[in-house]
Amino acid sequence: MERNKPIERDAKASTKIFDERSLKTDYRTLEPILKKGMTVLDVGCGTGAITKDIAKIVGNAGKVIGIDNTEKFIESGKESYKDIENLNLIHIDLFDFETEEKFDLITSARTLQWLNNPKEALVKMKSLLKPNGMISILDYNHNNLEWKPEPPESMKAFYVIFLRWRKDAGMNNRIADDLPDLMKEIGMVDIEKINSDEHYDKSRPDFKAKVGIWAKVAGLKQMVDEGYLDEKLRLKAIEEYNDWVEIQAISMTMKLKEVRGKIPASKIK
Repeated sequence: MERNKPIERDAKASTKIFDERSLKTDYRTLEPILKKGMTVLDVGCGTGAITKDIAKIVGNAGKVIGIDNTEKFIESGKESYKDIENLNLIHIDLFDFETEEKFDLITSARTLQWLNNPKEALVKMKSLLKPNGMISILDYNHNNLEWKPEPPESMKAFYVIFLRWRKDAGMNNRIADDLPDLMKEIGMVDIEKINSDEHYDKSRPDFKAKVGIWAKVAGLKQMVDEGYLDEKLRLKAIEEYNDWVEIQAISMTMKLKEVRGKIPASKIK
């Protein structure tokens, strides 16, 4: 889907990050509501790593379509998961996606945070639901990121600029906590907000990789190129943050919520 001023990504590195995700670890609250025979649409599916896990649970009596507007991710997923018969990965933007098919469940993980029009995206998803179908969105409140202990001042300064850059581009830094109101505005019912925080501490083998993500974000020069960030601060933030991760870091918690809602037959338009 259209993302206003997207972060420039290294396609190879991003593909690796997406491929390492799984339903059980990275969308763990969804599994209990998946049922055999469901038709599911996964919006912003990346390489389809989570999508393929959904397809395995709904089984061959069900069907799962994953869509993403980055062609390289879809190409990678099609190759990796070509043997999963009930999975179809499509390179297309949500707003260009047209089908006569209606879905029992529409999911979207960590995608609406990049949009400057999340309400319109929800309206589009709603139009693709079956009667009594459900939308499930998993996303962040970036305003409430927690580091223990506090990271270097250079990284904290970078993070403030990062949030401002996102806000100026129309992205909602607290989309996770605003989603219930957005769903209510478009006529959803039975709305639930379920905590799914990502907590990383030193006992995890992937601790440094997960906590180190902010050095990778600072490694991208887009905010410098657009005049938001001084190059010296960017380089200082990377160096000091990497040292902090190696020596001082104890934990990081990214605030993540799953928000789900249903639409009764009388409300579908």
